[in-house]
Amino acid sequence: MPTVIKHRRINIVTLAPGESITEHCRSGDIAIVQDEQGWWAHFVGDNGEVSGYDEPFESYNKALWTAKAAAEFAAE
Repeated sequence: MPTVIKHRRINIVTLAPGESITEHCRSGDIAIVQDEQGWWAHFVGDNGEVSGYDEPFESYNKALWTAKAAAEFAAE
């Protein structure tokens, strides 16, 4: 079950293994997903397109702080 943190009116959604970004996130949301390489921050666009960084973060906290910083920027 995904965990949602609302920061500056942006949903930051942490997904469990096997959960889909397209199933649990909407336009404007930021998804945090873990795989064998690390923690990824994905951004859901207006048309449902998903983009993100080229490299994973080494920890959940680094991915979360990056997502919060992106939410701060988007809220301006």
